[in-house]
Amino acid sequence: MSETTEGETFRKADWYAEELIGRTYQNCTFLEVDLTEATNRGCVFNECHFGNVRFNASRHADCAFTSCTFNRCNFFDAELENCKLIGSTFAESAVRPMRVLGGDWSFVGLSGADLRRTSFQRVRLREADLTGANCADALFGEVDLSGAQLHGCKFTGSDLSALDPHHAELTGAMITPEQAVQLAVAMGLTVG
Repeated sequence: MSETTEGETFRKADWYAEELIGRTYQNCTFLEVDLTEATNRGCVFNECHFGNVRFNASRHADCAFTSCTFNRCNFFDAELENCKLIGSTFAESAVRPMRVLGGDWSFVGLSGADLRRTSFQRVRLREADLTGANCADALFGEVDLSGAQLHGCKFTGSDLSALDPHHAELTGAMITPEQAVQLAVAMGLTVG
């Protein structure tokens, strides 16, 4: 049986290189916690708030951060594998160059995020809010962006080969001519 913590506040805790396994946190607050180089396997964070938390070089596998808020957090060189972040929001957080491998990030809020050189592979980003996000040189490989809000996104240099333009709101997205050809082909058009 996993350890469950509910409604607690963790302030200025030093969890540097900690190994978190199978814990559950419900409606907890994490303020100025150092999770640098931490390893997180199978933990569940539900409706938690993270403020000024350092996730630098941390590794997260088979975890859930559902309906969480991340304010002014740093994810430099963090890796999330097969994690669920459904309904979570990121505000003023440094999320690059983060690597996301598999998992479900549906309904995640990354509006205005700097996602340059981030990598999303085999990730479900259905109805995610990427409005105004800078996705230059980012990798979106086998990503489900159905219903995603992409207005004002910058995709210069990004791999959009897996983007289904029929199910994404692309109005105002900035792309290169090469990406325009990729999207036209994805729509079934013949480019000549």
